[in-house]
Amino acid sequence: MSERSAMPRPQGAYVPVVAEPLGTGDVLIATAGMTPRRDGRLAVTGLVGRDLDVGAAREAAALAARNAVAAATAGAPGRVRRWVRMSVYVACADGFAELSAVADGASAVLDEAAPGLGRPARSAIGVRALPGGAPVEIELTAVAAAADSSAEDE
Repeated sequence: MSERSAMPRPQGAYVPVVAEPLGTGDVLIATAGMTPRRDGRLAVTGLVGRDLDVGAAREAAALAARNAVAAATAGAPGRVRRWVRMSVYVACADGFAELSAVADGASAVLDEAAPGLGRPARSAIGVRALPGGAPVEIELTAVAAAADSSAEDE
């Protein structure tokens, strides 16, 4: 991954990631919604299709996805085996319909971060507003190997 993000700090009363044993030796990892933050501050705000064009929104989605990957990998007691699901929320102006093009910025980060894990199922959802005026928010779910089984893979 070319630009590595640190584990994002919660911006409210929640945890950034939850790891839940599946009973199969694997662990389900679910992140909270991650926005395009650097050092705890939103790097970009506004509505897509009004304040940001598709290119700027794709970059914001990429940054939010890097934050989600950082949370997922920090929450994994072992290593991530598979991206399972990604939800991409896009705060957009009425009539904006290029949601998938914005979400592709987040998908590109997953491809770059771990090409062998495959792509997750994905939703791109247009919304009126997101926390702090963020243009995008990413939720990521993954399956990771349990901590003791990751040593066998290295």
